[in-house]
Amino acid sequence: MTVTLNGESKQIENSITVSGLLESLQIEPARVAVEVNLKIIKKADYPSHQLNEGDSVEIVSFVGGG
Repeated sequence: MTVTLNGESKQIENSITVSGLLESLQIEPARVAVEVNLKIIKKADYPSHQLNEGDSVEIVSFVGGG
């Protein structure tokens, strides 16, 4: 299926969760925030939140500075 990931069209497997997407992208869930269709997804919901065809997904990583 196709989703928009950080502004770019991306093919992902069907029936994937936010956790599954992060794993497939080799992204550590603790270091990012995920928004699906303009709604922030709670980290506790990553394993159960199913992505659907046409979803808009934004993954934002935290950057420390000083």
